[in-house]
Amino acid sequence: MMGGSVTARALKAAADATPADPPPADPPVRFAGYAAIFDAVDKGGDVIRRGAFADSLARRRAIPLLWQHDSASPIGTVDLIAEDKRGLRLVARIDGRGSAAARAAALVADGRLTGLSFGYRINAARGLPGGVRELSALDLVEVSLVPFPMQPAARVLAVESGPAINPNLNPIPGPTPNPELV
Repeated sequence: MMGGSVTARALKAAADATPADPPPADPPVRFAGYAAIFDAVDKGGDVIRRGAFADSLARRRAIPLLWQHDSASPIGTVDLIAEDKRGLRLVARIDGRGSAAARAAALVADGRLTGLSFGYRINAARGLPGGVRELSALDLVEVSLVPFPMQPAARVLAVESGPAINPNLNPIPGPTPNPELV
């Protein structure tokens, strides 16, 4: 029995020594870019049409910002997301806790990570000549920072970091997205 109590003590000591949640990414990083580009075939042979996200965005639910599509690694929040004539435009903030958020914040702030991608469920699609799949209605599940996006033009285009982040970051030309989505 004594071995059992030693094990219990060792486990308690290890648990007590484990730090609480790590602090959020410091400094926080805010960026703008495109997670999807309309009417351009990606590396997987998919082409997304304008309006594909309309129903999903109209539901106005929070969209998580993930590290490389890993649902166990949320790294921040999507502050603003909307379709414009070019694609799915967003403004997001890396402010999550943990090493993935800290790493992503440093890489984005330094301009070494610029790829964007998104997770989705298909609501409407059809095959086109040449093996292309046309996606016309999608349910947006998440947005991710990735090193190699399937759509090479899906990129971070502007970055802010530090304590004086501008809450109105919107450097991408085009219509201002619906403020109710923010």
